[in-house]
Order: sequence, then C-alpha cells, then structure tokens
Amino acid sequence: MTSIKTVHRMIDELPPDLRNEAIHYIEDLAKRKKKPAAKKFSLSWAGGLAHLKNSTTSVELQHAAREWRD
Repeated sequence: MTSIKTVHRMIDELPPDLRNEAIHYIEDLAKRKKKPAAKKFSLSWAGGLAHLKNSTTSVELQHAAREWRD
C-alpha cells in the first residue's frame, strides 16, 4: 500500500497543470467516498386505518390490499 508521503512526493513531482488535475481527481474520489446521511424511518402513516378497527379484520384488509394491487 502506498504511503501518504509517497503520494505527496508523487504529486509534488508533477508539472503544475497535472498537479491540479491530480488534486481535482482526489477531491472527486473523496466526494464519492462520502455516503449520504441515512434518512430516519417515518411512521407518519401509523394509525391511518384506525377508523376501520371495529368494522374490518386484518385478514379482510389483506384481501382488499391484494385486490388494489391487481
């Protein structure tokens, strides 16, 4: 594995235009490495069918959902 000192030396030995290109390439690599922050899971839909609690069973809802998907 190449050490940081070796990479610095290699970049310093490049002509100015290639040095800038190398720096931009390294910056792009660093951006790719960063992962986007994970979004928190939202349960805003929870309780959305509470009004059906006394009139519909979970099995009936499962059958209705299957029909909605078809």
